[in-house]
Amino acid sequence: MKGIERMLRDIEDEVRYTRSLIGRDALDPRVMAAMAEVPREEFVPGFEQAYAYANGPLPIGHGQTISQPYIVALMTDLLGCGAGDRVLEVGTGSGYQAAVLSRVVAQVYSIEIVPELAEEAARRLQRLGYENAQCRQGDGYLGWPEEAPFDGILVTAAAPAVPPPLIEQLRDGARLVLPVGPQFGHQELVVVEKRPGGELRRTDILGVAFVPLTRARAEGGWRP
Repeated sequence: MKGIERMLRDIEDEVRYTRSLIGRDALDPRVMAAMAEVPREEFVPGFEQAYAYANGPLPIGHGQTISQPYIVALMTDLLGCGAGDRVLEVGTGSGYQAAVLSRVVAQVYSIEIVPELAEEAARRLQRLGYENAQCRQGDGYLGWPEEAPFDGILVTAAAPAVPPPLIEQLRDGARLVLPVGPQFGHQELVVVEKRPGGELRRTDILGVAFVPLTRARAEGGWRP
């Protein structure tokens, strides 16, 4: 319990430190409750258990990471989704962000391009009882068109530009939250709001550092 309490304090401190950038003094209480409820130690490798609640990213294998708790909480908050909403996540990783989202919204659809991570995350989410979080393997750049439109889309890897398929699968009035930028250059956490009629409003939030969004070669996309 002490680890979770320390993590929550660290998140609150980060919010206060960055409030001029993120435009808020505190995160939604529902988001903070989700962060308190989801056992982060279940989503990191065994040898990193001691660092599970540290306010920093951790490697999870296959060149991927579990994001810093503050960033997980902030992105969830920026999404602005509620209890009845359906959300798409691109980049399941270990399943931690999907689990947090599942405590805030009605249904989470999560896509992971690395087969091993997708399989492990699906088993983990099922074992831990996150029944409203569905995971599959695939190219997240293309979204999940069968379940669109979504009330929010969250991307946990940095794309060089905002993926058009994700904009198409966003419901009018909904938000896409993602890091944008090159692998070894400046990345910005971005919120794209799709207004009625298809007009897009982009807001840059703050600088971040994410692993790159990769694509399957068969789709003709990039593969950093």
